Amino acid sequence: MSRARAAEVALVAVAFVWGLTFVMVQDAVAELPVLAFLAFRFLAAAVVVLPFVGRRLPGLGRAGVRAGLVMGAFLTIGYILQTFALQHTTASNVGFITGMVVVLTPLLGALVLRMRVPPIAYVCAGVAALGLAMLSGGGGELRPLGDGLALGCAVAFAFHILATGRSVARHDVGALLFVQLTACGIVTLVAAVARGEMAVPSGLTVWSALIVTAVFASAFAFFVQSYAQQHTSPARTALILATEPAFAGFFGWLLAGDVLTAVGLAGAALIVSAIVTVDLVPRLRPPRPLPEA
Repeated sequence: MSRARAAEVALVAVAFVWGLTFVMVQDAVAELPVLAFLAFRFLAAAVVVLPFVGRRLPGLGRAGVRAGLVMGAFLTIGYILQTFALQHTTASNVGFITGMVVVLTPLLGALVLRMRVPPIAYVCAGVAALGLAMLSGGGGELRPLGDGLALGCAVAFAFHILATGRSVARHDVGALLFVQLTACGIVTLVAAVARGEMAVPSGLTVWSALIVTAVFASAFAFFVQSYAQQHTSPARTALILATEPAFAGFFGWLLAGDVLTAVGLAGAALIVSAIVTVDLVPRLRPPRPLPEA
């Protein structure tokens, strides 16, 4: 298996883990404020990563630290905006609009970074976005404030993917991961304290969710994403990670008794078809990097 193929399989595994934790996090934040949960999650993830990357941190230099902070800033903004969006609009709207990261990543890459994006990438991104809309029940009443926050979340996540793609080519992946996880944890901690939402985790539901999300859905998942983006394109990364809602729907049905309608199943099929189409078009595959001298 080539590195590019292994990286893409790893990204599917990341989407699987994120989909699995959806129900766990939903139950946990019913008992612990969202910002407090995020703070514990990301700070714990940074602690998990530190023993493996501590010796590499000095090698980052100022440029590497800045790159990690930029990645952490977009990650933090995305999670915070998504959280507040859920207070002002429906979950279906947030799910659909956040899923627009699939479309926004190549568009912003072309606009901001002047990346060359073949037309088929836009077509597949549009198909995946339609699938996300069907999967999440999009098309409901628009609510300007909440939907605007959700759109900002999608933009932040798209920029996070793009920033990751640029940074991992220049700096150590593990060290970058520690910087962005720490930044996200500190910002959400300060925000939780400022809003009076800081609380001590308690109960099996909260602790099990924190352990799984910190170790697997944060430390492991973002390391895999950063590694994978050394071998695959940002647009391709966004499309593969678009399988997350399909996994979330499956585990919602399996663990929480959610019902996936025929429309939802059709949406999941559209997402998979978009990914398969991209995989079958050789010109969308990123060129192999030249060996270092």
